[in-house]
Amino acid sequence: MSDRFTDRSVLVTGAGSGLGRAIARAFAAEGASVVVAGRSRDPLERTVALIEESGGTAAAHSADITSSNDVRALVQRSADLFGGLDIAVNNAGIFRGGQPLADLAEADWHALLDVNVTGLLYCLQAEIDQMRAGGGGAIVNIASNLGAHRRAPGIAGYIASKAAVSALTRAAALDHIQEGIRINAVSPGASDTSMSLRPGESVEDRAVRMKQ
Repeated sequence: MSDRFTDRSVLVTGAGSGLGRAIARAFAAEGASVVVAGRSRDPLERTVALIEESGGTAAAHSADITSSNDVRALVQRSADLFGGLDIAVNNAGIFRGGQPLADLAEADWHALLDVNVTGLLYCLQAEIDQMRAGGGGAIVNIASNLGAHRRAPGIAGYIASKAAVSALTRAAALDHIQEGIRINAVSPGASDTSMSLRPGESVEDRAVRMKQ
């Protein structure tokens, strides 16, 4: 444990597993009080347990980021629990892929935009409103190296959604920096999480694909 983020309140979406869980645990290890959010309660409770076992402070809140009402309630709950909102990490997202653009299912396209783009918009709006009231803050959006930076075959919908995350981040940053709210994006590469597995793909299959 360290005190780098002592007295700071942090919200992390998509914190029930993978990168979101790791981000939440890292903030807690630096002294922050962390609200972990996601759709499913049980994985969030596991994240909270891991943080508390290490001496940190955390709370879980279930929310669907495709619902603006859920997001508003989540951000308000975060502020109520720990006395405001200093930092938000918008990590929640989904992956759909494995087919060329011409065969991309409409349902997959809409799901990618609903979660990765519209869900992010709802989070940004609610977080910025809360930070305005508190005098400022910092927001980090988790984009991807796939999108604005590079492309790969078979995942056109995902690439489009993550390129939108990068563009939305830049636009929001310009709109709100004068209010004391810093907004940035991090664009990670492939990570050892369940999200990087394509439908029906095993961990071994993924390892072979990533070497190609």
